[in-house]
Amino acid sequence: MQSTDLGNKESGKIWHRKPSPATRDGIIVNIIHNTSDYHPKVLRFLNVAFDGPGDSLIAGDHQGNIYVFDLYGNRFNLVQRTAQACTALAFNLRRKSEFLVALADYSVKCFDTVTKELVSWMRGHESSVFSISVHASGKYAITTSSDTAQLWDLDTFQRKRKLNIRQSVGIQKVFFLPLSNTILSCFKDNSIFAWECDTLFCKYQLPAPPESSSILYKVFAVTRDGRILAAGGKSNHLHLWCLEATQLFRIIQMPTKVRAIRHLEFLPDSFDAGSNQVLGVLSQDGIMRFVNIQTCKLLFEIGSLDEGISSSVISPHGRYIASIMENGSLNIYSVQALTQEINKVSFNRNTHKTRLCIDRLMKIL
Repeated sequence: MQSTDLGNKESGKIWHRKPSPATRDGIIVNIIHNTSDYHPKVLRFLNVAFDGPGDSLIAGDHQGNIYVFDLYGNRFNLVQRTAQACTALAFNLRRKSEFLVALADYSVKCFDTVTKELVSWMRGHESSVFSISVHASGKYAITTSSDTAQLWDLDTFQRKRKLNIRQSVGIQKVFFLPLSNTILSCFKDNSIFAWECDTLFCKYQLPAPPESSSILYKVFAVTRDGRILAAGGKSNHLHLWCLEATQLFRIIQMPTKVRAIRHLEFLPDSFDAGSNQVLGVLSQDGIMRFVNIQTCKLLFEIGSLDEGISSSVISPHGRYIASIMENGSLNIYSVQALTQEINKVSFNRNTHKTRLCIDRLMKIL
């Protein structure tokens, strides 16, 4: 495994010899940021996001240094020093050189990675912004904090809509469904609503899950075609919803060692037309397990008990996984390396690794 220390460099190569990620762990490179001051210390990465094409990513550390990593060109560049921790990032805007960063002072700023200039300053939140969702067109963005979600026009950087929530309810996540004008809002009381982006007309509400399998949802993911919603929380159960039929249609039970799910994300595939079959499940043990939601087989995993993952993002084309590790470093994984043995190895030899099952098919009347 190659490791790169950014040190005090503002630009340079990400790797110095051609990467050859092993099938065992799939790591292309591990990126760390140590200062060379009188008292050296590790600057921890906090957030990471891919651009639209998926060959570049942006990452910010707890001191507000923001880097762009060009995986195609093998270059990194320091593009901004914000002097405060970033709480969320987005890099898939319509103007390809621009990115959005949410900061510890509750503001959201837009910068240009080429000119390194401030493009706009978006104010309005009164608590920390923990997610930024960008519309497929790159024209709109939703910024979400615990008490409000705000819809912005990225051409004018003016706020178009504001969704205020009672403090007793609270927001878990608000985001655009892929390839549509629908906004999905998920609240801490397990209510989930779909809204029309332009009018905020409520299109539908998902019914409550059955009491026998009810869990408090904390994390969500949607397939690239916008048809299936995965939801999880402090449980080893995963709920799969069909959004077209507004029905809970499957419950997947993860291995007993999984006690809580911290992050969910579908793995894109160039040949599945957006109906993604593989779901990445990051649990409390720092391991991200990738599961086929149709066969309920565990395909591969990244991270370990010794080198746990804090958060992960998958590139839009499904070639790379960028994971912020619990030690504050950044791992870049090759999905091709991780998956090349899947079709060669019989799952019968790995029965201890595939303890996943469909509890039952759910039909909500």
